[in-house]
Amino acid sequence: MSELHKEVSELERKSATAARLFDIRRIIGGLFVVYGVIVTIAGLNPSDADLEKAEGVHINLWTGLAMLALGLFFLVWMKLRPAEAPASPEQDQDPGPGTG
Repeated sequence: MSELHKEVSELERKSATAARLFDIRRIIGGLFVVYGVIVTIAGLNPSDADLEKAEGVHINLWTGLAMLALGLFFLVWMKLRPAEAPASPEQDQDPGPGTG
């Protein structure tokens, strides 16, 4: 295996790792989970004034739980369908006759 081929393989591996690391689903899912936990905790013991404003609905609790569910959906989606690095231009082209 040539030195250039090893270098290209290493760069492709790093590119795939970077694509998974900066997957937007991880950021969105993580933020929704964090904020969902905060809002759910705030909704566990609402004051009478808060319940009166929301017409008796535990709005913080329900919103927090919905945010948790959405955040977990994004994180599970990311685990089930991981991001793939974009294909290199060399892989997209036909190598032509006499190669391979």
